[in-house]
Amino acid sequence: MMLTDKIAVVTGGAQGLGEAICLRLAREGCQVVAGDLKLPELEAACARTAAATGREVLPVKTDVTQEADVAALFDAAVARFGRVDICVANAAILIAEPVDTANAEKWRAVMNVNLFGNFLSFKHAARVMKPRRSGVILQINSKSGKKGSKSNSAYAASKFGGLGLVQSVALELADHGIRVNALCPGNLLDSPLWSNPENGLFAQYLRAGKVPGAKTVEEVRRFYADQVPLKRGCAYEDICNALVFLVSDQAAYMTGQAINVTGGQEMR
Repeated sequence: MMLTDKIAVVTGGAQGLGEAICLRLAREGCQVVAGDLKLPELEAACARTAAATGREVLPVKTDVTQEADVAALFDAAVARFGRVDICVANAAILIAEPVDTANAEKWRAVMNVNLFGNFLSFKHAARVMKPRRSGVILQINSKSGKKGSKSNSAYAASKFGGLGLVQSVALELADHGIRVNALCPGNLLDSPLWSNPENGLFAQYLRAGKVPGAKTVEEVRRFYADQVPLKRGCAYEDICNALVFLVSDQAAYMTGQAINVTGGQEMR
């Protein structure tokens, strides 16, 4: 275990990648405090992780767009464990629409969760880490933080902004012994985020016309898989392997970086 007895706070921990991150951190030796707006789902996910690992996983209802909630999440971690060593800012939403017909309030909501929510997570992680002059903040970004995404302007804009946030806060917190980095995953083609038949990204992208000529969800899936040199989608394990390295002492000389986990789809 590379992270024995570290204290980790993870946002968006109720499902999908967030639950996978909590599970992997616990398996690596962390005690985990997980935040999410969906409390019943969060409690169930935390119970599964605790049962699988024998580590404590504390659920805290958290709306990352509300500062009081985010402050309370970090305060709960400090109250229970005395400190926070690792913050993983994972909470995000994606709403794909062509720019000329995009719902303006949905566009604003994406920015609010993905960018403002990251700012609040960074702010309160820094608040509790600075007195101890140590800690690691890791943002879950996207390959869309490095390259524009057709009919997906809100998400890409939020992720581009997220990398600016990472670099700026990394410069600010370096003098306080705190490292700040980002992971930029590729497409999680086998996850519920993509495959949900109603609101998954395959269905959203088909409706938004992101794939020229596509008539079915399967054609959309094939289009995205064919873009990856390694010919498969990104998996939770791929992301978690890189995540564990970046939050561990093995990456002690890395800050302000945005690391691609894309199977070669994005190489910058």
